[in-house]
Amino acid sequence: MNNMFVSSSYVLPRWLEVLLREKFYNACIIHEEAKKNEKNIYCLDCCISLCPHCLPPHRSHRLLQIRRYVYHDVIRLDDATKLIDCAFVQSYTTNSAKVVFLNQRPQTRTFRGSGNICSTCDRSLQDPYLFCSLSCKIDYVLRTEGGLSKYLLECKFLSLPEPGLDDGLMTPDSILEPTGSARTSSGSGGNGSVGCKTMACTATTSEVVRKKRSSVSAYRSACRPVCSPVSEISAALMNRRKGNPQRAPLY
Repeated sequence: MNNMFVSSSYVLPRWLEVLLREKFYNACIIHEEAKKNEKNIYCLDCCISLCPHCLPPHRSHRLLQIRRYVYHDVIRLDDATKLIDCAFVQSYTTNSAKVVFLNQRPQTRTFRGSGNICSTCDRSLQDPYLFCSLSCKIDYVLRTEGGLSKYLLECKFLSLPEPGLDDGLMTPDSILEPTGSARTSSGSGGNGSVGCKTMACTATTSEVVRKKRSSVSAYRSACRPVCSPVSEISAALMNRRKGNPQRAPLY
């Protein structure tokens, strides 16, 4: 969690402070023997993470499903815009759902190009976005305005997706794309972004492609045949010289 959140935690509502620092998808210690016991639900009223088996006492509470893509937590944009102004936070489409990243993602090197970058962590972005995640926007607002109250939205009801709760794991084979749709209303819960072209290449997409390529290379190396191909063996046999005949010794 960013130092800004630690030093300014008193200006954040409790549910948001816990949400940004919570570790999801760990096994629930209460239901450690049960199947599908990953903690992928967040209760805004109790400020705790839950697994599906913990749900019954919280059914009447505001519940947020946390999803995961490439080991990072994301939430649906529709849910996020009910809680906080998401203007200029880059959203993505994956598995037919628009999502935003909860927290800043680590990157191996700083972007040095002339394109658009995140105002907090310098990650490469598509125009006209300014932040790569909700935490990056919150960090920026706290640094520049000292408070977040005017960006928070009143949400009295938040339910889990219908017809039922899924495991929240985004398919690794899907390609994250910046969303092409945009709205400009920040007070009404819109994402507040200006329309932009949908493009398939993002920093996250590049990471996924690199991982896939390295995995394929490793697989090919591991599965390399032990013996030489038939054509190579045939050529070797044809080119081999016949040795000198071995005669029986004379007695």
